[in-house]
Amino acid sequence: MRVAVGMLWLLALGGHPQAWGSCPSQCSCSLHILGDGSKARTVVCNDPDMTLPPLSVPPDTSRLRLERTAIRRVPGEAFRPLGRLEQLWLPYNALSELSARTLRGLRRLRELRLPGNRLAAFPWAALSDAPQLRLLDLQANRLSAVPPEAARFLGNLTFLDLSSNQLLRLPQELLAAWDHLQTGPFLPGHRARLVLGLQDNPWACDCRLYDLVHFLESWAPNLAFIETRLKCANPRSLAGVAFSQLELKKCRSPELRPGVASVRSPLGSTVLLRCGATGVPGPEMSWRRTNGHPFNGTVHQEISSDGMSWTLLGLPAVSLFDSGDYICQAKNFLGASETLISLVVTEPQTSTEGTGSPGALWASTGEGAKAAGYKVVARHVPHVPAPAVLVTGPSAPKTEEELTLQHFQMAVPGERSKGQVGPQETRMVRSLKVVGDTYQSVTLVWKALQAGNTAAFSVLYAVFGELDMRRVVVQPGKTSITIHGLAPKTKYVACVCVRDLLPQKEQCVIFSTDELVDAEATQQLINIVVITVAAVIALPLTLSVCCDVLQRRCRKCRAGGSTEAMGAYISLGRLGHSEDGSEELSQHSLSEASRLLSAHSSLDSQALGTRAGRWSNEYFC
Repeated sequence: MRVAVGMLWLLALGGHPQAWGSCPSQCSCSLHILGDGSKARTVVCNDPDMTLPPLSVPPDTSRLRLERTAIRRVPGEAFRPLGRLEQLWLPYNALSELSARTLRGLRRLRELRLPGNRLAAFPWAALSDAPQLRLLDLQANRLSAVPPEAARFLGNLTFLDLSSNQLLRLPQELLAAWDHLQTGPFLPGHRARLVLGLQDNPWACDCRLYDLVHFLESWAPNLAFIETRLKCANPRSLAGVAFSQLELKKCRSPELRPGVASVRSPLGSTVLLRCGATGVPGPEMSWRRTNGHPFNGTVHQEISSDGMSWTLLGLPAVSLFDSGDYICQAKNFLGASETLISLVVTEPQTSTEGTGSPGALWASTGEGAKAAGYKVVARHVPHVPAPAVLVTGPSAPKTEEELTLQHFQMAVPGERSKGQVGPQETRMVRSLKVVGDTYQSVTLVWKALQAGNTAAFSVLYAVFGELDMRRVVVQPGKTSITIHGLAPKTKYVACVCVRDLLPQKEQCVIFSTDELVDAEATQQLINIVVITVAAVIALPLTLSVCCDVLQRRCRKCRAGGSTEAMGAYISLGRLGHSEDGSEELSQHSLSEASRLLSAHSSLDSQALGTRAGRWSNEYFC
């Protein structure tokens, strides 16, 4: 009878007697009656000497707290018998790893709190065993990254705390999974559908953080943040800068711009191969040969003002061994891009008359010595500027075409060109000069006395050091040309020759647009100084002469002189007495007056008299 009564009492308190089980010795257990009349058992274990989760936890436990213990790891399926568990708290332990089977059997689990542990990684796939999980707290651990596949298991969460970890960035897949929170309908009176904690992480503020920064800037009624003012930790230049103050660029894979694909260079010259690329972040540039052989040269890296990355491969004194294909590669974390440049090293041309190569003759005299250090350049240029405008006259037609400098060689004096009818010396362009112009233009003049009025000329010009030249055909009879559209403060080389003939060294000139304008400005300054000095010296003398003449006139008026002497004109010079007693300008005074006054004003010009018996060179005082 007593046994039956005991069984009924146990059933009234909590069901089957095994549902109670025994409370672990290192833990405390309590039973709570919820508002709906159901019972909830809570087990709390906080023994600092505990190294493993307890085995004899009552199976009807709905809340399990293991906090401030020495537990380092949780064996797989350690909580599987706790099918009614809804809250699993493991805060401030020594956990460094979790098994992917940790949540097996916890189908009712709604909260998982793991703050203050040492987890460097989290088994995100284990969340699939807890379909009703809504809260995940991973604060103050050592997580350095969230893998992209984690986004598949976080869709049901309404609270996620990743603060105070070692996160540098979040995957784009995770942000895409939260996009619906920014576009979904907002229901007044309801709490936010997701609360995020992302503060206190060493965020790397580069292009990979672009999506997260814009995600935080977008107002979303269904999204809330524990702390909205996130800050950068690196690079050092951005440390402490808030996300709201950043101006980041979206990541882009490297892109090489099209340019020169083949370069020809004579043996022994210096070749500079240049390759440019864009990308975010700036790509790493490198060179290699297709045949795997090492190259004998130096590599320089630079970044232009527009953000383009450049790499320059310098090959000094190229030999036939340097001929071949060179690959320029641009690479960043998004991928790599390559382009191929072919280098052909040619034998130097020899001359039947004289000694030395055309290059040696070119460098032998005058300005040609400066051009002897000319380098053949292969460029990958992002933007090809518009060609300069060449003007030969108001109605002169213009003909332009691209010339490749690798095919342009200086002719040896006395050597005949193919298809040339007569000796080149008889049609030589001589006395090529550059006259003063502006920063954007230059005027070339030359003489060709033996060319005749029927010979047309070709003008070749290019930026000094560039590979491509441009040509304009000057119509017969013209011996000057003005080139507009030049770049200011830039060095150029220009050559003039009879059409279809090769230019020689004396037919070329090297000039710089800044030097022309500076020289013109200097000459103007000299002219102003000379005129000013002359005016300062001549003005006192002129005033002295005028005052002397005025005094003489005044004395004559008081003495009752003739009315003719009272006229409005007076002479600028010394006055002498004639035989009849009247005053007139002596002949020797004219040269002195002319010397004192170097120019006539418009008013003075009107005062020149033509009266008989008077000298006509007279001025108003």
